[in-house]
Amino acid sequence: MSSDHSFLNDVNQMFSDAAQLMSMEEGLANKINVCNASYITRFGVRLRGKMYTFEGWRSVHSNHPSPAKGGIRYAPYADLDEVEALAALMTYKCALMDIPFGGSKGALKIDPSEWEPHELERITRRFAQELARHDFLSPSQNVPAPDVGTNETTMIWIADEYRRMKSGDINALACVTGKPLAMGGIEGRIEATGRGVQYGIQEFFRHPQDLARTGLPDGLSDRTVVIQGLGNVGYHAAKFLSLEDGCRIIAVIERDGVVRNPDGLDIDALKAHVMATGGVAGFAGGTHDADGTAALTDACDILIPAALESVITKDNAPHVKARLIVEAANGPITYDANTILRDRGIVVIPDLFANAGGVTVSYFEWVKNLTHIPFGLMERRRDERGHRVLTQSIEHMTGRSFPTETAQELMSGAREIDLVRSGLDDKIRSAYAEMSMLWNSNPEIPDLRTAAYVIAVRRLAEIYKALGI
Repeated sequence: MSSDHSFLNDVNQMFSDAAQLMSMEEGLANKINVCNASYITRFGVRLRGKMYTFEGWRSVHSNHPSPAKGGIRYAPYADLDEVEALAALMTYKCALMDIPFGGSKGALKIDPSEWEPHELERITRRFAQELARHDFLSPSQNVPAPDVGTNETTMIWIADEYRRMKSGDINALACVTGKPLAMGGIEGRIEATGRGVQYGIQEFFRHPQDLARTGLPDGLSDRTVVIQGLGNVGYHAAKFLSLEDGCRIIAVIERDGVVRNPDGLDIDALKAHVMATGGVAGFAGGTHDADGTAALTDACDILIPAALESVITKDNAPHVKARLIVEAANGPITYDANTILRDRGIVVIPDLFANAGGVTVSYFEWVKNLTHIPFGLMERRRDERGHRVLTQSIEHMTGRSFPTETAQELMSGAREIDLVRSGLDDKIRSAYAEMSMLWNSNPEIPDLRTAAYVIAVRRLAEIYKALGI
């Protein structure tokens, strides 16, 4: 990446391309584009017999509507520019998906691997105190979630610290999402972003006019896929696409290189190997190459960058051979690279849509926490009884019995995981339908990314207009 490249500038340029296609009153586009507020904290924690100072950030790009929503990442490379770029993406992502959140993001400049769990807990609780004290943590104002370097354990540390500080807030657990099930989490949250990637690809393949632009045949079965990053998102996307849709994951890129197998990698076995060894080297089910970056230009049908931003640049974009790129990570394609790929006829399913599964299911979790009742509790048994009566009536009228497997599925009431997946699928389908319609009906819209931004910015402009701002 060149030294003058900026992730935030890329996001702003993509926003500008969409805003120029819209009619807005003077100054409104700039108001939507700029970050509302950024908080910088430098706090101390006494560990290992000395005082350590940690630097963190929380940015609110938009709090119309409220609360602002977005993850917290722990990474040694984190900085304010990245945090503000990711906060902006969250605003546009929530607007595109029609979820009542503004956009926010947070980060702590830290390498989690350098600290023991009990030390990370103390650091996290101090960070939570600073965020809550300045109103950057609250169920009604700002709701974090897991991101790079954080997980459900991190979230419950934050939620518990907030609950200690705000003991009278009955909705305290709703101050974060991505929590463990035992502490207010929701089924399907861990898989949500990867599941959303799968649903987004499935929906793309249901639109013949869009699929035709790639030159790919109908159906996902036997489509070849290269995935960069086998973290939470990449693993679940790879697992679902291979096991449920019949795709062949022919290469997985990780920190220590790439492992390839033209017949398809066993994703669960590979994940177990990565967890045990820390990388893909030495995996018996494929061939390892230390030059993982080169695999971004491998021949394949679908390329899924699911790790960090700015991995496809103006330098390697001319050599990408995939016909479809799905941005499972935030900002993996730079602005210049996006232009090159578009001119080459390579279709990109953009990040603000492709990886929106996480924030969508976070929304479901937040609602669950505010209502204090699990999804499906009030209707599951009633639905089962109704389905049983219907099944028995059909059997009586026809004189034939339902196959056992079909009857069991039909008569079972929806569990929370069923409802979560159904809601996510519905949100993905609805958002993609809007993007596709705009892309195919307006010659000024050159790609799905611009369509997504136009839809998002239009919704944000309508909110400001309705508020009289």
